[in-house]
Amino acid sequence: MDSPRQLVIVEDDAAFARTLQRSFERRGYRVWVAHGPAELDAVLNEATPDFAVVDLKLGNASGLPCVQRLHRHDPAMLIVVLTGFASIATAVEAIKLGACHYLAKPSNTDDIEAAFSRAAGNVAAPISERSTSIKTLEWERINETLVETQFNISETARRLGMHRRTLARKLEKRPIK
Repeated sequence: MDSPRQLVIVEDDAAFARTLQRSFERRGYRVWVAHGPAELDAVLNEATPDFAVVDLKLGNASGLPCVQRLHRHDPAMLIVVLTGFASIATAVEAIKLGACHYLAKPSNTDDIEAAFSRAAGNVAAPISERSTSIKTLEWERINETLVETQFNISETARRLGMHRRTLARKLEKRPIK
């Protein structure tokens, strides 16, 4: 009998993590759930999963160090990063740190499994002719700086040369999940 595929889910939203866990278990996966970096270390001391799903924002912290830790643990592991608001900056960083794919929430088990199977990339991916708006560029710069400061709002505002409350208002309009 084949051994089950092994998956770790790093997600701070307990209800979403439980939903993903049950769905993957129904598909024959052996699943561990970690709600943060400390729990992830405990899982990795016990097992070497084949797959991982990592939320980009874990409470007030970034999930990117978890991606890096997983990739160091097993470079062959297929890692998918989930986020409530995708940006080019965080997508690039996630891929550089070892993720094979980056998905915007809401994503379901079908989306995640499809991402695992597309780990090699697609050379025929269409290139968009649409230009980027100033608002999109601003939002990507904010996200890039948030990643650099490990989601420290005050330091991000200082680096961007804006008042902390102005940045907080912008983040309220388009929250990072």
